[in-house]
Amino acid sequence: MKRVVSISLGTSKRDKSAVTTIGGEEIRIERIGTDGDKRRFARLVAELDGRVDCFGVGGTDAYLHAGTRRYAFRETLRLMEGARATPWVDGSGLKHTLERETVRYLDEKGIVPFGNIAVLLVAAVDRFGMAEALAARARSIVFGDLIYGLGIPVPIRSWRTLQVLARIALPLVVRVPIEWLYPTGAKQEQTVPRFPRFFERADVVAGDWHIIRRNMPERLDGKVVLTQSSRAAEVELLKRRGVRMLVTTTPEIAGEAFATNVMEAVLVVLSGRRPDELTPEWYLGRLRDLGWRPSIRRFDDSQPVLNSDPLHS
Repeated sequence: MKRVVSISLGTSKRDKSAVTTIGGEEIRIERIGTDGDKRRFARLVAELDGRVDCFGVGGTDAYLHAGTRRYAFRETLRLMEGARATPWVDGSGLKHTLERETVRYLDEKGIVPFGNIAVLLVAAVDRFGMAEALAARARSIVFGDLIYGLGIPVPIRSWRTLQVLARIALPLVVRVPIEWLYPTGAKQEQTVPRFPRFFERADVVAGDWHIIRRNMPERLDGKVVLTQSSRAAEVELLKRRGVRMLVTTTPEIAGEAFATNVMEAVLVVLSGRRPDELTPEWYLGRLRDLGWRPSIRRFDDSQPVLNSDPLHS
């Protein structure tokens, strides 16, 4: 049996393990949160190196993108130095393929007609594939990188402006501690509403779940949330807050959606190759072969999970 382990700087309360069969391969998938403890994170990497088939890096990014340019988070690379035998991924491969494809699917199937919709993408620099797809299809869009990343309530409304600002800022951003920019440990369980007007004006709230949860207002009535993963308690949280529909870009395993880094690690294991040998085109083709699709939950009718069609239909 193959084994994939995601080690995360996030809360250990989201830990989960499951055994599933994908593409004819039985895989054990585990998620281990370190509650923001970087020493424990690095220690786990060293201890499990060579004993698992692929690591997923959670609760942080290894790379941020601006167009075709990639910027490495120095701190994350240091945390992964103990992975000498086991390959690792941070979800970037899927963010540029599966998330872009999910936006296309939702729009073309008429499930979320973006041409009539205002979108808030809480952070674009770690999800450039989703950002570009939304910018091309949405009636209007706000990129919340300055708002929810730096606490500066200035919306970015232009795809071109976002790219220019990203290329200026990212060489500096990747040098700072990750917790300055992203909720880690117990902060992933806490909500401190900030700048709620941007949530209130949006029909769709999209992007990283932990950034959404950290900043969202008390009510999200009638809104669609498009994010990368969900757990049962988080689904119920969004339902209580009035969300109309929840779309998670990764498929459900054992009733819950694992994070993007986990699913990318699964694809690496199935490939039998190293991550740097896999292209975005390969990821998309493999996803289509497997018939993966977004998980869609409606909270305003009796059908909690919709869409049996594969992504490439």
